[in-house]
Amino acid sequence: MTTDQETRPPAATRPVRWAADTVATMREGARLRLDYSASSLWPVDRMIDDLRQEDTPYAAVESVLRGFGAYAGEVIVRQTDAEWWEADGHHWIRTTEGRLWDPIDEARRCFAGDGSLRLLCRDATAGAPEPRDRQPRQGPSGSAAPATT
Repeated sequence: MTTDQETRPPAATRPVRWAADTVATMREGARLRLDYSASSLWPVDRMIDDLRQEDTPYAAVESVLRGFGAYAGEVIVRQTDAEWWEADGHHWIRTTEGRLWDPIDEARRCFAGDGSLRLLCRDATAGAPEPRDRQPRQGPSGSAAPATT
């Protein structure tokens, strides 16, 4: 039996580590439990907004933003069958329909006041097929959500 980590493409190695480091740091430092769910991106967006409102210099939060972006990417990967892609030192998420998403840059855009990791996740997972090991998403009435085209 192989682990999820062993079946991941090599491009996932660094962002997966950045995301895991961010989860550990937020748990220990901010007492915030990040569980790789889409709803966990609400407090991440708020933390980035707080950093911006405190006029924190970008250089002081650059690696934090990278970690938050990688975390958002991992949320997308775990919600769908997306995977990490890497080229020239940049990391993207490629969804099953072939779209590329840049959650690390989206974290930077959030810090600039023009982005949202939560909305990026919503857009990237909308209409995506469910991973093979997950149950279908539930609609508002508790029934399976209708497929979108």
